[in-house]
Amino acid sequence: MAKHERLVIIGSGPAGYTAALYAARANLNPLLFEGMQPGGQLTITSEVENYPGFPEGILGPELMEKMKKQAERFGTRFEASEITRVDLSRRPFQLWRDDDLYTADAVIIATGASAKWMNIPSEKTYQGRGVSACATCDGFFFRGVDVAVVGGGDTAMEEASFLTKYASKVYVLHRRDELRASKIMQDRARKNPKIELVLSVTIDEVLGDGKVVTGVRLKSTKDGSKRDLPLKGVFMGIGHEPNTGIFRGQLAMNDVGYLTVKAPSTHTSVPGVFAAGDVSDPSYRQAISAAGSGCTAAIDAERWLGEHATETWD
Repeated sequence: MAKHERLVIIGSGPAGYTAALYAARANLNPLLFEGMQPGGQLTITSEVENYPGFPEGILGPELMEKMKKQAERFGTRFEASEITRVDLSRRPFQLWRDDDLYTADAVIIATGASAKWMNIPSEKTYQGRGVSACATCDGFFFRGVDVAVVGGGDTAMEEASFLTKYASKVYVLHRRDELRASKIMQDRARKNPKIELVLSVTIDEVLGDGKVVTGVRLKSTKDGSKRDLPLKGVFMGIGHEPNTGIFRGQLAMNDVGYLTVKAPSTHTSVPGVFAAGDVSDPSYRQAISAAGSGCTAAIDAERWLGEHATETWD
């Protein structure tokens, strides 16, 4: 027997928790599926210093826990599991958690986007201790030291340029012998005296003292030779992948997979389905912008449900 909900929120993090807070205060009694990583990307971030209201900074996991408790205080219900399949072609919408079926009058998608990593053991060891996937979030902590950005596209060039505001030197590490970035971004990087391009290399290992990053071991993609490069920070600039696999073929997306919305609203291509946070934001990907769109999604959902309250659905 399907369990029917007025509003289901898929995904946690700043967008999901903020949407839940606003929806709960609007008496929508939301049910939120937290997914495989409750709290989202911020749970693997150490200090968050650019979220308003915390002048001394706050740990990422602590910020997410506070957001969750605030949403819970107003009646949000949580499932520590993920939605594995959806059918958005009919109403009420059908959502499956493995074999369990839920139906919903409205859905907010806040499944986020995952940073692409190199997938080497030492990288995971030093995540949050010198290895980062967000220069905008963590660049401030690397004042006056040498860092590296991994990647050769526009994302890597943007990250490298941003980091020159803080770091004394920024190495751009790319596995090919030429960059993939647009010409204007390449030119900007090459003209910056703080940026040094290191081409035809991969990171064989992230080096550290057990507590923080102390360097990287580079491996040549041409002859396999290795050398160590001392530095204090490693930033992934190889892009993000939106967590939209289960929505493919059902919701409009861009060519990378980010959900498209009818800005400035959070309406997706299917009426009654809304998207908030990084899942529909390839540009900013900040906790505060995600939270803002979560608020917008909840208000959009509340208004939409109010306008369609008397509809009879199949």
